[in-house]
Amino acid sequence: MIDLLMSSDLELQRQKRALELRRRMLQSQAKSVAAPQRNPAEPPRDVVRKLLAGRGQEVMETARRYYPAEIERLESSIAALVADGRLKGPISGEELYAFLRRLGLAFSMDVKIRIKEHGELKSIEDKLRKSST
Repeated sequence: MIDLLMSSDLELQRQKRALELRRRMLQSQAKSVAAPQRNPAEPPRDVVRKLLAGRGQEVMETARRYYPAEIERLESSIAALVADGRLKGPISGEELYAFLRRLGLAFSMDVKIRIKEHGELKSIEDKLRKSST
């Protein structure tokens, strides 16, 4: 009788362990499914473009004109970081420009200064022309 109780207790403990292992496996599978996965066929340029905010795309395209090979490698690296989940959130144009400068990729951006006057944007040239007349 004691052997029967002990064997049923052991069997019950084994079943509990097996149930706990199944529960943990299901939780880990649910986490991996819930994590957003990027389409592996998506080009790195598109992955990075979705990440850029503000003037980020303008900065990236200007840098690409100066350093096409380096920017292509950088986009591949950034896309890999995004796929691994190590890089999240938007990257502003200012942050991207500062990062590229730290990497040693120096280039100049087109700068346009505009003045808002009476609800419309005017270039400095237009403003000076009208004020001198």
